[in-house]
Amino acid sequence: MIKLWKRIKFVFNVRKSIPFLNQFFRSKEVSREKKWTSVLLLVLYLIFPWDLIPDVLVFFGIIDDLAVFTFVLQLMVKMAPESLKEQYELKDQ
Repeated sequence: MIKLWKRIKFVFNVRKSIPFLNQFFRSKEVSREKKWTSVLLLVLYLIFPWDLIPDVLVFFGIIDDLAVFTFVLQLMVKMAPESLKEQYELKDQ
C-alpha cells in the first residue's frame, strides 16, 4: 500500500519532472546509454501504444498510459546520478 501511495504521489509531482528531464538529458554525469534507453522506451510506447484498457473508456483508458509514463519516469530517476536526485528531491522514488 505504501508503494502504491508513493507512485500516486510521484504522478502528481509531474511539475518536478519537466526540469528534471531537462537536467537529465543535459547532464554529463548521465551516460549516453541511459539517455538513449529512456528515449527509446518513450518512442516505442508512442509507436506501439499497447493499451490494457482502451482509451475509449476515457478515465480508465488514461490510467494505463499514466502507468507507462510513471514506469519510464521512475526508471529514469533510478538511472539519474545522486546529485540530480537530491536537487529535485527524488531520492526516495
